[in-house]
Amino acid sequence: MRVFLAGATGALGRSLVPLLIQAGHEVTGTTRSAAKVADLNAAGAEGVVMDGLDAQSVAAAVRTARPDVIVHQQSALSDQSGNLKRFDRDFATTNRLRIEGTDHLLAVARETGVTRFVAQSFTGWPNARSGGPVKTEDDPLEPNPESACSQTLRGIQYLERVTTGTPGIDGLALRYGSFYGNGTGLTSEKFAGLLRKRQLPIVGGGTAVWSVAHIDDAAQATLAAIEGGAPGIYNIVDDDPAPAADVLTTLAAAFGAKPPRRLPTWLARPLIGDFGVAFMTTLRGSSNAKAKRELGWKPGHPSWRQGFYER
Repeated sequence: MRVFLAGATGALGRSLVPLLIQAGHEVTGTTRSAAKVADLNAAGAEGVVMDGLDAQSVAAAVRTARPDVIVHQQSALSDQSGNLKRFDRDFATTNRLRIEGTDHLLAVARETGVTRFVAQSFTGWPNARSGGPVKTEDDPLEPNPESACSQTLRGIQYLERVTTGTPGIDGLALRYGSFYGNGTGLTSEKFAGLLRKRQLPIVGGGTAVWSVAHIDDAAQATLAAIEGGAPGIYNIVDDDPAPAADVLTTLAAAFGAKPPRRLPTWLARPLIGDFGVAFMTTLRGSSNAKAKRELGWKPGHPSWRQGFYER
């Protein structure tokens, strides 16, 4: 197939491009930076510069590529400060890509007759923070999000709604857990530095349930969604949702750091806000049963307990 990968030089794209090439697909990969086109070409893709927020730029790139499937992996995660009190501000451009960028891609998909559309979503903190500790795709999202994350949740909900509800489009929204592996997310040097300096404490007992995914497993799941599976929403996480305290303690050990400090909720709230406290105390995890059953996928790193040491 001819695959149009929007956002091919992001964390997921860098792992996905080689898989697509190895599977025999022709890949057009987009980047916002002309300097990264050579990297895409060297990986076997056709690199093109595209502004995902510019409808004309998106339309021109897709029309030229003539793809069979469009994959939306655009984000601006380099904008993150790590301050959960300003979460929506950090995700402002990513949220525009989830809304305007998705609209641009879907519009040209319908114009050019592309029916299969795979888009990046997220799971974990968007889950409703009541009921059982692990949620499926059929469970509701948080109805009363903290003000710091409310715009980001709206962006996620919009992307999922139009991806799976646009007439003529077979849309799959992949809700990835927090990434780790190959220097991404939880195993980035930035995160490692915070743990080594003991600047990432466990708040209020760390009772929130976190779900994570190795970046290579997320790429494999995306390949499975490109090649098959019914339209819908899928959680892409490992087999081991667990308390935040356990995840952070194991990750610190994997980096050779001392165990994280402990901080009571009352002391942490002025520093990290209500959303930061929720992130550590009340989040729910996610089940991957549907992705295993309907995409024929299973994580090669079933648990972060070993995966953190294999990063």
